[in-house]
Amino acid sequence: MTASLQSGEPGAVGRRIDELPGPRALPLVGNMLQIDRLRVHQTMERWSGQFGPIFRVRFGRSNVLVVADGAAVSAILRDRPDGFRRPAVTALVSEEMGGRHGLVTSEGEAWRSQRRMVMAAFAPQAVKAYFPSLVKVALRLQRRWETAARDGTPIALGPDLKRYTVDIIAGLAFGTDVNTIEGGDDVIQRDLDLLLPALARRSVALIPYWRWFKLPQDRRLERSVAAIGSAVNQLIIVARARLQAEPARREQPGNLLEAMLAAADRSDSGVDDDIVAGNVSTMLLAGEDTTANSIAWLLYQLARNPDALRQAQEEVRRLAPDTGALTVTQIDSLDYLDACIQESMRLKPVSPFIPLEALRPSTIAGVDVPAGTLVWCVLRHESVADRHFPNAMQFDPRRWLSRPDVAGADKRITLPFGAGPRMCPGRYLALLEIKVAIAMILGRFHIERIDTPDGKEADERMEFGMFPVDLSMHLRQA
Repeated sequence: MTASLQSGEPGAVGRRIDELPGPRALPLVGNMLQIDRLRVHQTMERWSGQFGPIFRVRFGRSNVLVVADGAAVSAILRDRPDGFRRPAVTALVSEEMGGRHGLVTSEGEAWRSQRRMVMAAFAPQAVKAYFPSLVKVALRLQRRWETAARDGTPIALGPDLKRYTVDIIAGLAFGTDVNTIEGGDDVIQRDLDLLLPALARRSVALIPYWRWFKLPQDRRLERSVAAIGSAVNQLIIVARARLQAEPARREQPGNLLEAMLAAADRSDSGVDDDIVAGNVSTMLLAGEDTTANSIAWLLYQLARNPDALRQAQEEVRRLAPDTGALTVTQIDSLDYLDACIQESMRLKPVSPFIPLEALRPSTIAGVDVPAGTLVWCVLRHESVADRHFPNAMQFDPRRWLSRPDVAGADKRITLPFGAGPRMCPGRYLALLEIKVAIAMILGRFHIERIDTPDGKEADERMEFGMFPVDLSMHLRQA
């Protein structure tokens, strides 16, 4: 706990939430009609500038505490899973959709029983063992983009990067060579693309109409959930057959699924095949979207900042010029590229906010918070404030290097992977995927330009994460 967050009965110390400033609310619907679901992050950030780092909004008749104060947000995130959880409505909607719980959606003891299994599967040494397969996927993307560069064809950045991340996650999770890059859209990818937007949409819906009648999009969603569940069940059957035929795999699993099944079979694991399936499905869902969007935002930032692009390209061509011969040691040596990644995530985090629900009464930054209160943590407020980062809106990777002129930047303000015990377990894999993809591009191509549909700033949209709308990239072979 910090001074910004205290447990205890509400009313003893601080103000009530309804005493806080905030946007004017309407009867019954509150502030819901003032919020564009696809740009909810921008609305909350704008209100943070207007009403201060602690204010209230109303979702229907319920008060929501919005927290943009960096110290308070950090304290809240570190008080999980005991003090805060993901909103109960998210878990309810996920269950209604037929989703299985994994580490990301589980809470309390269920989360604790899975954490050790998942963290071991995502440990750096486990991910490094998969590195040659990751490079293989990057080479496929390189060949695809070589054709586009030769033909002068613009590259639809979002779809191609999702193919890249799906192929990597499928290989690591299942030991399955999906190859959506060269084979076109895969059925499971099309199904995955429906799930997260639907979960986000239903979690903030004023009226849960789908409980009484189904629209065509709802029936299509049900078919996708069933298809993904069937595919994962079949993969578990095949993996169990491999473990039975080759008992040595239990000590040296070949992929995440085998590692989880071996862990689940231990007498004290508290984990069964359904939980394993939930974690594999969650990995596919979260890993496809967030990492692909992070790469897209970084490429967009580099294209708009020629000096940073030049320095990153020089570093790659000096230290890691050949994608086919890449090693983990080479990737780890790309300090300037790592700084570019950190700076891009500061300006364009794919998770610009985290909604949580208070599990017990507490006081946040002097405000009494009853149990059950929705607490909306704004992550991109202080990370783009000049008091923490001089010229904060400027893309400047030097902030993340050991330079005297940037040493004063408070780098702990940015939380792209969260904080505390529930920090994203896949962060090492995500960073490795990003570095390999960018090293491939900078080593093999020149980025001529990245276009937006209207020629203006890239439009930020929210679904499960924040993504740039319809970027197209033009490459020239080096």
